[in-house]
Amino acid sequence: MSNPSTWSERATTLRLDGRAVIEGKRVDAVEGQAFVKHSPIDGRRLTEVARGTAPDIDAAVKSARAAFDDRRWAGKAPAVRKKILQRFADKILAAKDELALLETLDMGKPIQYALAVDVPATARCIAWYAEAVDKVYDEIAPTPDNALALITREAMGVIGVIVPWNYPMIMAAWKLGPALAAGNSVVLKPSEKSPLTALRLAELAVEAGIPPGVLNVVPGYGHEAGEALALHMDVDAIGFTGSTRVGRRMLDYAGKSNLKRVYNELGGKSAFLVFDDYDDIARAARTVAGSMFFNQGESCNAPSRVLVHDSIADEFVKLVAAETPKYQPGDPLNPATELGALVDETQMKTVLGYIAAGHEEGAHCVSGGLQARQETGGFYVQPTVFDGVSNAMKIAREEIFGPVMSVLRFKDEAEAIALANGSSYGLQASVWSHNINRAHRVAKALRAGTVHVNQYDEDDITVPFGGYKQSGNGRDKSLHAFDKYTELKTTWIRLD
Repeated sequence: MSNPSTWSERATTLRLDGRAVIEGKRVDAVEGQAFVKHSPIDGRRLTEVARGTAPDIDAAVKSARAAFDDRRWAGKAPAVRKKILQRFADKILAAKDELALLETLDMGKPIQYALAVDVPATARCIAWYAEAVDKVYDEIAPTPDNALALITREAMGVIGVIVPWNYPMIMAAWKLGPALAAGNSVVLKPSEKSPLTALRLAELAVEAGIPPGVLNVVPGYGHEAGEALALHMDVDAIGFTGSTRVGRRMLDYAGKSNLKRVYNELGGKSAFLVFDDYDDIARAARTVAGSMFFNQGESCNAPSRVLVHDSIADEFVKLVAAETPKYQPGDPLNPATELGALVDETQMKTVLGYIAAGHEEGAHCVSGGLQARQETGGFYVQPTVFDGVSNAMKIAREEIFGPVMSVLRFKDEAEAIALANGSSYGLQASVWSHNINRAHRVAKALRAGTVHVNQYDEDDITVPFGGYKQSGNGRDKSLHAFDKYTELKTTWIRLD
């Protein structure tokens, strides 16, 4: 499976099933509605997908609640849940080619990264939480001799999971891993723009031995299926990843329903700070280009605001612009392609609209800025670099979710920190400096959930991921993720 024709041929014979998965079975939408899913690669028709609405969500929640209440999953010994989740991870790896191809066809990312990043990371996440199941201990409080206080962590119940379209498998795994490991049942609502891998994952989960009803997947639109899930009175918590705009709605839905817990992992406008004492700015330029244009810039943690010291800014911009030819859009089914298609026409027009705004507000476009591969019928935009950007400009303030980088210049450390923190977001940041004091000082001053020093995008399931300010609350990944999907219970025992 190493050449373009092989993947293209495989795509023509791939089994596509857009029906929901409820109680371990493929089912049509209750009301019989469906929508047609097209590929952003070239507009080809992929399949019809069940258009889940409130009745489908209700059926899925009832299935999940029954599975939780009869303890078919939560009642299994931790070691048993571990083995089943490990089998689930193994099945994901065994279906690597199929899942990667589904992901590429569905949302346009290059097949090489679907294979090398998305599928392995999904399996690794599930396997890691499987291993954690029987290694997380409860507590005994330091009470007087005449009392015993047990502090135990218990599964919450039914978890509603709503994930975005940019990393459909990975984002789902970040929530499914700890939620299932803790013993919860889950109703997953994937984005209508990329639902196919989530549906296939649900089948693999049943094949691995996760009991029917424990993991249900209902595709559909956010304003229908997503809203119904967030408003449902029998859902105990929502794990949401998406835009800050929709994250606000999640909080509103919780207030209008049963005050369910809401954990939002939201947008970002990450700052990448390069100081003049860093002596390998070519490496910094390669790093920021690779991180910014990875996944077509459709990453919440993309370093879209690049802050560079005045004295090195001209050279740095030239070096970044020289990197952009490596990331010209290509056929996502070609294993050599580095930058694929944007997820759909709406997103492409949004990105082009931001590029137009950059021009209108006086930023200087030094590279890219145009739609590409129009003859294919797909949705592609050139990697774009703007110089002369200020924090007041739209392209510096708002999350674009496309391959558009803004370069801002600063004169000293204080201005760099002020510019970096002058955003409503606080997901990630990066500091490039060989001065250890400066690196620590600036990293501490930055209001972001993750701060990298002299690198970017290092990633491991053992470390938490999440943000400050309007980038959300709670943390995905690491043992801290269990905090979102468990309740702490204190049991007092009087000792005579």
